[in-house]
Amino acid sequence: MAITDEELARTAAQAGADVVRAMYGASMTRVPKSGDDFATAADIEAEKAIVEVIRAARPHDAVVGEESGRTGSAGAERVWLVDPLCGTLNYATGGMLVAVNVALRGGPEVTVAACADPFSGEVFWTGGEHAYVRRDGVDQALAPSAESRLVDLNLDPPFPNQPGFRAVRVLADPGFAARFRPRVVSTTLAVTWVAAGRRAAYLTDGHLRDSVHFAAGIALCRAAGCVVTGLRGEPAHTGAGGLVVAADQPTHDALLEIIAGGFTSGE
Repeated sequence: MAITDEELARTAAQAGADVVRAMYGASMTRVPKSGDDFATAADIEAEKAIVEVIRAARPHDAVVGEESGRTGSAGAERVWLVDPLCGTLNYATGGMLVAVNVALRGGPEVTVAACADPFSGEVFWTGGEHAYVRRDGVDQALAPSAESRLVDLNLDPPFPNQPGFRAVRVLADPGFAARFRPRVVSTTLAVTWVAAGRRAAYLTDGHLRDSVHFAAGIALCRAAGCVVTGLRGEPAHTGAGGLVVAADQPTHDALLEIIAGGFTSGE
C-alpha cells in the first residue's frame, strides 16, 4: 500500500530527528550563511535524510530545504518545506530545544505537516483537519489551552515592521505583564506548543509565507483550532505580516490590543 502524505511527513521528520539526536554533543563546525546565521553538519545531514525519504516516496514533488534550497520540478504543484534543525544555535551550544519541521503545500495552503522533537521523541502532526502528538506509536489529539499564560516571543531579526512592532517592546507593556508571562525558546517548536496547550500564544515578526521554519507549526495550530493571524489581526500571510498564534480568542484579542499600541505610537 502506498504511503499517505501524513505518514510520509511523520517518517521524514523522524528520519531528520534521528540524525539530530545521534549527532548531539559532537564538535560542530559552523558553516557561515548570511549575517550571523550558520549551519552545522547536523543541519546538513538531517536535511539529506529527510529529502531522501521524500524523494523515495514522491519523486515528482519539489522540495525546498533550509540548507539545499529548492530541488525537483520547477513547475511542481506539490512542494515540501523542510527545516532540518530549527534552533541551530541552541543545538550548537549544547541545548536540546530544537525541532525538525516538514510540511507539504499542495495548493494555496499547507495542510500536511510534522514537527519532531528529537529529544522528547514526540512527533506533532496534522493531515489538515485535526492535529495530534505521537508518543511511542500512540496518537493523542492536541488541545490548545491558555491556562499557562505563557507567551513565547521571537526576538531574532529581521524586523520588517519596526518601529511599529518589536517583540521586545511587548515585554515592557504593562498590559502584557499583568496578564501573561514571557518565554523565549528560540525555536519554532514553541509554535507547536501552542497547539499542544503548553503555551498560551506565540508572537513573531517577519514574512512567513512558505517559510520552512514556520509552515509546519502554523498548519498544526490551525488544525488544532488555534487563532492564527498576522500582527494586525488579518489573515496570516497578508497585510503587515508577522504571526500571532493564540490558544483562544480572548488571548488573541488581548495580544492584538497590545500590538496595536505599538503600531499607533510607531507610525
